[in-house]
Amino acid sequence: MSGFEYTPWTHTNEKSVAASAVFGIACPALCRQFTSGPHPAMKSPLAPSRRQFVKSLGAAALTAPFVTRNLLAAPPSRILRHASFGAAGMAWSDIEVLTSHPLVKLVAVAEVDLNRLENIKAHFPDVKVYQDWRELLDKEGARLDSVNVSVPDHLHAPIALSAMQLGKHVYCQKPLAHDLHETRVLTEFAREKKLVTQMGIQIHSQKVYRQAVALVQAGAIGKVREVHTWSNKKWGDAGPPPAAAAAVPAGFNWDLWLGGCAERPYVGGAYYHPEHWRRRLDFGTGTFGDMGCHIFDPVFEALALSAPLSLRSEGPAPDAWNWAINANIRYVFPGTRFTAGPTIAVTWYDGDNRPPAEIQALVTPAKPSGRKSDPAHPEDDELAQGSILIGTDGVLHIPHIATPKLYPVEKFRDYPMPTVAGSNHWYDWIEACTGGPGRPGAAFDYSGPLTEAVLLGSVAVRFPQTTLAWNSSRLEFNNVKAANAFLRRSYRGGWGVTGL
Repeated sequence: MSGFEYTPWTHTNEKSVAASAVFGIACPALCRQFTSGPHPAMKSPLAPSRRQFVKSLGAAALTAPFVTRNLLAAPPSRILRHASFGAAGMAWSDIEVLTSHPLVKLVAVAEVDLNRLENIKAHFPDVKVYQDWRELLDKEGARLDSVNVSVPDHLHAPIALSAMQLGKHVYCQKPLAHDLHETRVLTEFAREKKLVTQMGIQIHSQKVYRQAVALVQAGAIGKVREVHTWSNKKWGDAGPPPAAAAAVPAGFNWDLWLGGCAERPYVGGAYYHPEHWRRRLDFGTGTFGDMGCHIFDPVFEALALSAPLSLRSEGPAPDAWNWAINANIRYVFPGTRFTAGPTIAVTWYDGDNRPPAEIQALVTPAKPSGRKSDPAHPEDDELAQGSILIGTDGVLHIPHIATPKLYPVEKFRDYPMPTVAGSNHWYDWIEACTGGPGRPGAAFDYSGPLTEAVLLGSVAVRFPQTTLAWNSSRLEFNNVKAANAFLRRSYRGGWGVTGL
């Protein structure tokens, strides 16, 4: 048995686990792309827009076969017997890509909302479906090798740790967990048990982010002096939940969806499930917890960052129920061999906030002839999401998601872009699980510290205009003891997991 505790389930009031809605870049075509060389769209004299870039990647995925290794004549012993926690939204995107690999056999699915099983029923009619994730592990655990955890943030750690306690390899969506303590536990447990893990930041493995990392580490812009990183997403809200409770839809188990969080009335209109849970303090982690794990990723890797020394929020605080928007969080990290000084400042913005105009001007050349902004497609705006790294010898712009760009243009016009290949983020994990040559680029040893840095911002916003001094080794703030209360949460009765 794993370390979870629970009261026996019954067949009345049937239960299920809500999969996250598809946010960010989770379209299956893009998820399946496997970039291994220059893309034809990059040959155009005009730089492609983000939307064109994503569309071209999707087209490549649909027309070209996967370039994978050791897939032919696989012996039965190498088949990965797999279960998914979540069946729709991001979970379905993960299932599609994972099961496209011939070494993966989907055995079971846990989904709290039986109304979201359409794809599972159509494509995997023989797969066993459970509403309670604990029941799935109890009944199927002995014949599973691996799982993906693709549900709302508040359920990541209890499910992932319970699966790892049974010796299962884990692919977990971002952020790795809802809280700092949970994240540290998952990271250390996976390392101790030598399990194969991967966090769902799939752009980490794409060519465009690998190029950005290679440019910084090759010294293209010299030593980095400061970083600005941001997203235009607005996973926040204001005010209490609607006062009028709604009837829980047939086939959906609200109690199971809540998991370890405190009981509360169900609210309709997708206020929580299946769409807007990211905005709520108890269930999601706001814009930063979601998009920060993607956009901060190439910065974290390129500069070889570790835990921050301090951070300070200059934006609004959340209310009692929801994350705020328009964040401005200023980090100070220890310097590395890629930075210009003994420390490096990294600032995050979201919502309507952006880096100062003078910073944006460093990467905003005149729009090429024939290229027009399209208000219907704000994703075309390469300043909608991304990062700007200011170095001693130049500036790097990392759009999300497009080819990185060096500035000033005149200086870097003929600068050779690094020759790097992308890989399939899911396949790398599968191959590692089955003894192949794949290596997960976002294993918990990397994505755990990344997630911790991101989630520290979720604590800082509760203490505006206050510098928090962080002690990573002790997992606590040295100077504002009240902030430590937000590093670890408690679970309601029957939902505790040994180790959390």
